[in-house]
Amino acid sequence: MNIHVLSLFPEMFTGVFGSSILKKAQEKGLVNLQVSNIRDFSDNKHKQVDDYPYGGGAGMVLKPEPVFQAVETITEGRKPRILLMCPQGERFTQKKAEELSKEEELVFLCGHYEGYDERIREYLVTDEISIGDFVLTGGEIPAMAVIDAVVRLIPGVLGQEDSHIHDSFSTGLLEHPHYTRPQDFRGMKVPDVLLSGNHKKIEEWRMEQSLKRTFERRPDLLEQMELTPKQKEFIESLKATKNSY
Repeated sequence: MNIHVLSLFPEMFTGVFGSSILKKAQEKGLVNLQVSNIRDFSDNKHKQVDDYPYGGGAGMVLKPEPVFQAVETITEGRKPRILLMCPQGERFTQKKAEELSKEEELVFLCGHYEGYDERIREYLVTDEISIGDFVLTGGEIPAMAVIDAVVRLIPGVLGQEDSHIHDSFSTGLLEHPHYTRPQDFRGMKVPDVLLSGNHKKIEEWRMEQSLKRTFERRPDLLEQMELTPKQKEFIESLKATKNSY
């Protein structure tokens, strides 16, 4: 996959793209990460990329010319998905990450200032993405989060091919608890079922723990799922226990 980022502060990506899974993915040749400065595509002799909004108002607006020029130069006639990082956009989810991980090329647009010239949204961008209902100083941190979530889903990136399958949200549920050595740490013990060697019982326990954790922390997710009769029965038992307190 080729991923290109357009930013006014490309230096922000140096540490993130040069570390951990993203670094290893590049070393394996599974993803190519490039960052360009939007100012490099400005025709203005001062490399100005923003201006005052028509009609007045506070703040500066990112101009269309350098952004269009940047995208057209990078894509060279190709038509990849152009992702605008924006608090007004679609809420980013694991499902969206899975969808984007199947693309061959992505371009991320990170803005600053008050916002973007509307023509960028209307005529250039294919997706507007938000990582939550809050506002940051720019789109760089959201882009980093989305890129990390997408790249780890590319086949071959993670050490074990099925490592991400049981991640929180991948199954529609929050992930079950994990334990490792020592078996007994300061009197806090690993659940016996995980030491039993009975893989069927372990899977049942993990599913119940995922259901329990989701019920307690994100019950809204359960409303979107098609539960099996056994899963529904377990949820009803959790509700009964909760109501008895």
